[in-house]
Amino acid sequence: MTERELFARVKEAGGDAYLVGGAVRDRLMGRAVHDRDYVVCGLSPEVFHALFPGARLVGRSFPVFLLEVDGQLCETAFARRERKNGSGYKGFEVCCAPDITIEEDLYRRDTTVNSMALGADGCLVDPYGGARDIKLRLVRATSEHFCEDPLRALRAARQAAQLDFSIEAATLAMMGRCAAELKDEPRERKFAELEKALGAPRPSCYFRSLLAAGLLEQEIPWLYRLIGQSQPPEYHPEGDAFEHTMLVLDRAAAMTERAEVRFAALMHDIGKGETPAETLPHHYGHEERGGALMKDISETLGLPRLWSRCARFAAVEHMRPSRMKNPAKIRDLLRALEGEPLGADGFRTVIAADGGEIPDFLLDYERFLATIKAAAKCRVPETLEGPQIGEYIRSNEIRALREALKETG
Repeated sequence: MTERELFARVKEAGGDAYLVGGAVRDRLMGRAVHDRDYVVCGLSPEVFHALFPGARLVGRSFPVFLLEVDGQLCETAFARRERKNGSGYKGFEVCCAPDITIEEDLYRRDTTVNSMALGADGCLVDPYGGARDIKLRLVRATSEHFCEDPLRALRAARQAAQLDFSIEAATLAMMGRCAAELKDEPRERKFAELEKALGAPRPSCYFRSLLAAGLLEQEIPWLYRLIGQSQPPEYHPEGDAFEHTMLVLDRAAAMTERAEVRFAALMHDIGKGETPAETLPHHYGHEERGGALMKDISETLGLPRLWSRCARFAAVEHMRPSRMKNPAKIRDLLRALEGEPLGADGFRTVIAADGGEIPDFLLDYERFLATIKAAAKCRVPETLEGPQIGEYIRSNEIRALREALKETG
């Protein structure tokens, strides 16, 4: 069934169907539309299901159907009103009725750029100025109800990052007022916003928006503690450790689509937030401090194990390669990297984004690792036992690597 057919059949039954939300925004912006959502006005769910018996009911607190439109499974909901009667995202009383208008449904949504609809005639329904805010490149709360779902504070920051928009001052203030309830939101919901934000072209905008709204210290305190942590200006003219981290994150985002690598770049200097004031602007030992923080960060943010491992490796190891000359240490790093999900490519991305020098053994990682592996297949003297066997093989690998490094020059 096509979108046109969906609209026509709903119209024939006495209702109206609309394309809503992000799909409308993206069409207006000339962006690719990935997910399409629809709202139906003027019909009951029972009448709708009779019209489309193949639609599958998936909503719990209010009726939502999955319906195939133009070859894509799309959510089709019914115009609704919401009334806050509790705390958090579950604290709502939802009312669905055929007499609820599309304007009422749009009013309950988070920001104006997501509060638009397109009907069967192709006319834009934009009662709250979303099209205007797109032209202004502005994220603005649709109404005073913005604060009723505290996660909207993170969504607004994420939208700003994804769209490369600024956030209206009054909306930043509303985001700040979400702080108390936001503390109790499930970490899974928060992580979903973080993951989407890290996929943005300039993900630093997300964290800067949280800072501007007064939420960064509460939500990601380890990042907040980087603010004001001075660095040697000859190496870091961009400013403190927070500014450096934001710069590195955006550089990494320009180099890779891998979310776990972008997160590793975000965490690479996280240990600098724990540097004692008396040692500033130097951050001796920040690598080990950063690695030690990752357990707490992972548990608090609900990180996937993949992200946590990548971030810890980057935090602990990112400074070492440029200083390495000893073939034994180089061999150990290459072997360690072999088993890390960050991978050589991800590790190189973090180092490059950090402005570091990438040595030959990392630039040509695959060749040097192959040299080590070939050397590991050596014949082991029969007189050796237990740990002696591993030591013999490691020594052989180091000798082979030393010769390969000499050939490279």
